[in-house]
This record gives sequence, structure tokens and C-alpha cells, in this order.
Amino acid sequence: MAAPAAGGAAPSTWNVANALTALRLGLVPVFGWLLLHGGDQPRWRLAAFVAFAVASVTDRFDGELARRRGLVTDVGKIADPIADKALIGTALVGLSLLDELWWWVTVVVMAREIGVTALRLVVIRHGVMPASRGGKVKTLLQGVAIALYLLPEAWVPREVPAVVMGVAVVVTVVTGVDYVVRAVRLRRTSPRALAKRARRRAGA
Repeated sequence: MAAPAAGGAAPSTWNVANALTALRLGLVPVFGWLLLHGGDQPRWRLAAFVAFAVASVTDRFDGELARRRGLVTDVGKIADPIADKALIGTALVGLSLLDELWWWVTVVVMAREIGVTALRLVVIRHGVMPASRGGKVKTLLQGVAIALYLLPEAWVPREVPAVVMGVAVVVTVVTGVDYVVRAVRLRRTSPRALAKRARRRAGA
């Protein structure tokens, strides 16, 4: 259900926060085309970098606006993480297709992202698993690594983004394991789980 706006009424789906999310979704195919069409040509890489940067900035502001102005909606809750994963996934796959990023990195990162999303849906009956501090660090590291890869190689030696991405992959895996542990704990200790066990004991 949509969260009430400041005045008490449910916010409209068509609000500035959701518009920023829609802009980010719209930028994903544009970014992908710029990246793959231009290859390693500096001007195209800069254009892809700008598209990625703008999309990343909207990710920073849409959630903040929604919370501060009471514009949180069900559509936004679904569209925001989809836009995030679409942007990161497009960047990783694109860089791998250009032979600039190992495919195993793309597979590990995307498997973790999809797995955690599925895990959240599985345990949603027991409660919401908010993003952890480690998860936010992971997102930041992924974004910085991708941004560095997008800049022309003459500007940034490829060893630099490779190191940052290596750290990002480690944090990605560690936080993925942490989410699994938190999900198991939530299933065991949530009010729903405790009530279910109490009913079983009462019926024993």
C-alpha cells in the first residue's frame, strides 16, 4: 500500500520521485547503446559515462525525495530496485561483451542481485529486510568501478577499475551471505513464525 503523503492522502503514482525512477529506466537502453555502439572510442565512452552518471544521480535522489516528501508508492517500491539492477546489469554485460570485464564477475554480481531480490520476496511475509550498510557500500563500489571502466583508457589505466571492481565483488559476495543469514533469522524470529510455533505447541 502507498504511504500517506504529508497531508494524509495517499501520494499519486505520478510524482517527482517516480518520474526520476522512470527517467533512470529510460536511460538504461540509451546507456547500453552508447556503450556498445561506441566501443572504446573516447567520445562515445564519455557519452556512456554521462548517461550512467545521470542515471546514478537519479537513484540517489528519487528515494530521498520519496521519503522526505511522503511520496512513497507501491509502484516506486517495485520500479526503483528494477531500475537499479537494470542499470548495473546493462553496464556489466556491456563491459563483458567488449571484453573489458571478465564474464565471471558479471555472473557473480548478477546472481547475487537476483538471488537477494528473490530472497526478499520469499521472506516478505515475515517482514521487510532493509538494505544493510554493507549493501550500500557494495552499491557504491560497483558504481565507482563501472564509472572508472567507462572513462577512456587514456584517462584511467584499466588496473584502477579492476582493483575497485575486485573489492566490489568481495563485498558483493559477503553481503549476499549476510542477507541469507538475516533471512533465515527473520524466518525463525518474526512474529508470524513465533505465532505459528506457539499454535503448534498448543495443538501438541
